[in-house]
Amino acid sequence: MCSANQPEIVGAAPPAPVQDQLEPYYCFPTTVYSIDKPEFIKPVKEVAVEALKKSKSNGKLDEIYPVYMTESLIPDPRIDDFANYVSATAWNILKSQGYAMNMFLPMFTELWCQEHHKHSSMEQHVHGYGAQMVGFYFLDCPENCSKVVFHDPKAGKVQSGLPEENMSMATPASNMVFFDPKPGMLMFANSWLAHSFTRNASDKPMRFIHFNLSVQLAPQQAVAPAEVI
Repeated sequence: MCSANQPEIVGAAPPAPVQDQLEPYYCFPTTVYSIDKPEFIKPVKEVAVEALKKSKSNGKLDEIYPVYMTESLIPDPRIDDFANYVSATAWNILKSQGYAMNMFLPMFTELWCQEHHKHSSMEQHVHGYGAQMVGFYFLDCPENCSKVVFHDPKAGKVQSGLPEENMSMATPASNMVFFDPKPGMLMFANSWLAHSFTRNASDKPMRFIHFNLSVQLAPQQAVAPAEVI
């Protein structure tokens, strides 16, 4: 007999395994893209290091936020090959996702270098104001440096989700997915996907390029006016 304070629990026993094979439909997917492109490290790092020297000359490292950030690196012609590859890849990603990209051209809104020293991190955020794709290109990744974190954008799922069985695995139950960066690693994600970096536990600085891309309407081909009869 159950007391008034201990109501009977119905269905407490785990159900028997279902043998039927269900057909899964993956609706509204969230995707992060990665590729190794070490051939860009030398030219990009050369430009980034020069820009970092300029940033460091403007002030000493902040104890609370131990990070240096450069000005925009977009105008430097030495990284044209890198920038062209990134913009073309971003366009192809959006095209593969089903967007009508034939009427748009990719356009950088930001491209800069960050140098994170020990205990530095990056808080969870997204990039708005017209950005469509965001990404990172890693230059220096010492042992125990920061990890890249992408966060589930479905607020309702995060709020009502159950505990994960194994947080070390990326599953539909995951609220965050962690990536270990390495030099030459290039990553892309849609701009609405929130990202962050864990604290840099290394005594050496971590350096990477962070970029955002928007789109603009492609020039329309001139069309001869129809003949009026």
